[in-house]
Amino acid sequence: MENPWTILSEKLVYDNPWISVTEFDVIQPGGGKGIYGKVHFKNLAIGVIPMDEEGNIYLVGQYRFPLNQYSWEIPEGGGALSVPAIDSAKRELQEETGLTASRWDELITLHLSNSVSDEYGIVYLARGLQQGKASPEETEDLQVKKMHVEEVYQMVINGSITDSLTVCGILRLKLFLHEENSGISK
Repeated sequence: MENPWTILSEKLVYDNPWISVTEFDVIQPGGGKGIYGKVHFKNLAIGVIPMDEEGNIYLVGQYRFPLNQYSWEIPEGGGALSVPAIDSAKRELQEETGLTASRWDELITLHLSNSVSDEYGIVYLARGLQQGKASPEETEDLQVKKMHVEEVYQMVINGSITDSLTVCGILRLKLFLHEENSGISK
């Protein structure tokens, strides 16, 4: 489909190592003039669902500055666009939990807030887990807890977990496990 927006001008209004914000003067699809702001993410959003043989998932808890609240979520972070996403997923898992995995499945790809940003995310399922030493970043004060997949699913359903990568990842995981157990091919 052809783009119905006409860009008259654009101006970079903010830039740091992780994001940039551009303001566009536009003619909207309905013909009126307006502005549109776009947040460009310089990294890929990566999420990992580490699941052991008993169906337990490792969640990471941390205080999220933008929300001003504590959040339980799957291990996640940013991956450089120049690095294969799976390599960034392996790094994030090890940094945040100390875990490594021998089996990886891509569960879902998604745009995280496509009305204002171009942020793109990928969620992986990691199995065949081995425990090592975590090495969180300086900005992270993390707690790790292990919960059964059904408990985590209920937290998503009842709204206790609201992080988008986690919500989408857990919902997709439920379908993935059903397909896998039923012998349904993807």
